[in-house]
Amino acid sequence: MRDLKIFLVVVFFTLLTYWGVEPFAHSQMHKHVEGNNFTYSDLADVKSGGDASRGAELVMGAAACIGCHSIEAAGMPAPMDALSNSGAYGVTPPDLSSAGAIYDEKFLADLIKNPAHALKVEHKFTPESGRMHPMSQFYGAGGDIDSEVADIVAYLKSIAPADISPKQAYADACGRCHENRYGKVTQLGDTPTFKTQKDTLAYRVNVLEYQDNLKKYMGKLPPDLSIIIRARGHHFLETFVENPQSQLPGTSMPRVGLTEEGFEKVIEYLEFTGDNKKADRESLGVKVLIYTIIFALFAFLWKQSVWRKLH
Repeated sequence: MRDLKIFLVVVFFTLLTYWGVEPFAHSQMHKHVEGNNFTYSDLADVKSGGDASRGAELVMGAAACIGCHSIEAAGMPAPMDALSNSGAYGVTPPDLSSAGAIYDEKFLADLIKNPAHALKVEHKFTPESGRMHPMSQFYGAGGDIDSEVADIVAYLKSIAPADISPKQAYADACGRCHENRYGKVTQLGDTPTFKTQKDTLAYRVNVLEYQDNLKKYMGKLPPDLSIIIRARGHHFLETFVENPQSQLPGTSMPRVGLTEEGFEKVIEYLEFTGDNKKADRESLGVKVLIYTIIFALFAFLWKQSVWRKLH
């Protein structure tokens, strides 16, 4: 009985240290930011009654979206390859096929009218800096600009897939700037399997050239996201994606503008690449705990039996 009491005391203080001291230390060392549940309350609502067919005309015409963006869902490839795009704009303009599925409609509307404001990177593109955001603002096509923007948003939502995979959500939201080595994904997409070392090296040279262009545009190379979910955690990533300036004032990372569902898709992929053995480990962990309990029980009974003979 005495040994059991000692064991319980040790367990108590161990749990007190972990559940009391560790969270407290974490709260002191890491800035806490409240999230906004992806409501984007700083942005205006989209005008109701958007006409998707009119939006398609604007995207192909006056808005000039296809001058930079691909729309694979509509059979429209990118005007330039990714490497050429990075040389021209600093980063590849995203394909718009899934934009209506993963991005908030208020964010999309503001992005069309004022990209730097929607992305929260106005501090980078000031008259003093002499730099302009690579995405041109839409100034309207002669009618009511809010109605025209609503039409474009309606079109993007109409062509978006009903369901999108976590990997595709990650590729659209993060993949043009961030590498993911554990997922074997670079800023140019999935890493191909080459038959010769020469082709492998040629591909890697293209990746490095893209990253050099990206570094010039962003100021530094965005980090690899292979284990970011394990290093930073869900809450940090949620608030950082919602508003990067809330966590790192002055950062060059733009606001991503994801919906809550789009964000969870991205997190699902990051959890897979950051810890793809998690389910197996948790399953094995339960078995190990059961074994430990049974072993401890038999060890205790054996100890009682031995001490009974000695006393």
